[in-house]
Amino acid sequence: MKLVRNNNGFTLIEIMVVIVILALLAALVGPKLMGRTDDAKVTDARVQIKNIETALKLYKLDNGTYPTTEQGLVALVTVPTVGVIPKSYKEGGYLESKKIPKDPWGNDYLYVSPGEHGDYDLFSYGSDGVKGGEGKNADITSWDTK
Repeated sequence: MKLVRNNNGFTLIEIMVVIVILALLAALVGPKLMGRTDDAKVTDARVQIKNIETALKLYKLDNGTYPTTEQGLVALVTVPTVGVIPKSYKEGGYLESKKIPKDPWGNDYLYVSPGEHGDYDLFSYGSDGVKGGEGKNADITSWDTK
């Protein structure tokens, strides 16, 4: 009786070569992906601002005015109880999600009506949560969305 050896495994050298290749790929691709997180959050904030602006325009179309600063963005999901009470408020509100989204950094969007840059100003203070800033800390505004 002849003993047959089955050598269908990987050698240590083959495994090490694969690990080195994966490490090289991670070293090349990793840094490029890491910097994209901030870009994605800024883009997300711009999209959310556009969505809120659409809801604000629908609110104005139904009620003749934008919500006041006092009424705030909450007026897009519940009938305001202060200021001018809208007579033609859409049942269910003006945002599909039925809630005001937070910016990608977990802060509230800021809303002023009438605004300095138009009928209203809608903005986020960016990743640092402080007015002004540059780069990833820059404010994202409704009047300067690219």
